[in-house]
Amino acid sequence: MAENQNFYKLATFGAGCFWHVEAKFRRVEGVVSTTVGFMGGTVKNPGYHDVSSGDTGHAEVVQITFDPAKVSYDKLLEVFWTSHDPTQLNRQGADMGANYRSVIFYHDAEQAVKARKSKEDLQTSGRLGFGKVVTQIVPALDFWKAEEDHQQYFEKQGHCGKL
Repeated sequence: MAENQNFYKLATFGAGCFWHVEAKFRRVEGVVSTTVGFMGGTVKNPGYHDVSSGDTGHAEVVQITFDPAKVSYDKLLEVFWTSHDPTQLNRQGADMGANYRSVIFYHDAEQAVKARKSKEDLQTSGRLGFGKVVTQIVPALDFWKAEEDHQQYFEKQGHCGKL
């Protein structure tokens, strides 16, 4: 029996370089698919080099199609928060620029509420010490898929470091 795709939902997260973040989400049971791309800018249909220039306003993001019967949005938020340092403004490690910003693009009112609550809970948990969570929480905009060679990058190229 085929799964009913009408019940799948979208989640979109920016947490630095999308290659590493996509690999993390691909390991989550209930994630049906992941696509890396760009969101939040002003340029239509940008490419990777356009976004890397810093002139488009887009963030590198992972758009996740998930089965809410198998994985909750709260679980996806947990993966997001633990996949990067949400206290770094416009950078993750050596990757610098607004295209590497920490951002949650919500697709409905329920996601907005859950995202804001999870950010507040993380900030008050003390887990980050005195760091301030700088993650943006904004409505999802047009999603622009990155070039094919960026999709499932680590599966195609191998990876360094621990996922």
